[in-house]
Amino acid sequence: MKKLLLISILVLAVFYAFKEIVYKPYMWKKAMNTPEHRLQMGSFLFSKQTGSNGSQSTQTNYLIFKVVEINGDYVRLSAIRQLSEKGQNESSDFSFTRNTYHSLKQNINKLTITGIPGNDLYKEGANYTVNDYLLNKYPSLKKSRYYYEELSNSEKNILSPTEYFSLVYSKEKIIEKRKLIPWISNNNGSPELVKSLSQKVSLILN
Repeated sequence: MKKLLLISILVLAVFYAFKEIVYKPYMWKKAMNTPEHRLQMGSFLFSKQTGSNGSQSTQTNYLIFKVVEINGDYVRLSAIRQLSEKGQNESSDFSFTRNTYHSLKQNINKLTITGIPGNDLYKEGANYTVNDYLLNKYPSLKKSRYYYEELSNSEKNILSPTEYFSLVYSKEKIIEKRKLIPWISNNNGSPELVKSLSQKVSLILN
């Protein structure tokens, strides 16, 4: 009986390893060649990330990004957020609830998501709440309060991650490894990939 149980556990372990090491990477690379899932400007990236919440426990963040620039191996992302309504609690949290995250996986291309440059977004302070200025300049916010921070012309086509704000990742690693691995500037001012900060990409949608 114990021998049979051990064999069953080994079979399950082998099956799981095959699924994670062979099958999933194969299906990911296959999807990368389709118009619906190819990494390109305007793509939406879904990432379920687990990290510390400041104590001894961990928390899961459900994040969605939009590709706003691709320059060589540098892929710059902008987080999808939802502005708070007037009079409600202000929030700068990138993370969605689990249910909203899974719902957006199915419906994100049906939503109106407004690109807002930082100088407009923070004109009345970084309170992440819809206001009259934004509503007048971006009427689409009346349909949907989802938005992303859009790049100004002066922020585009920068050749070094030292001049980028955060959320600059390796294009190669997204495509080949299904991972968000950030570019940063090291102590010498040179660009460097930080594999220790990598997070998995769950899905890419166009």
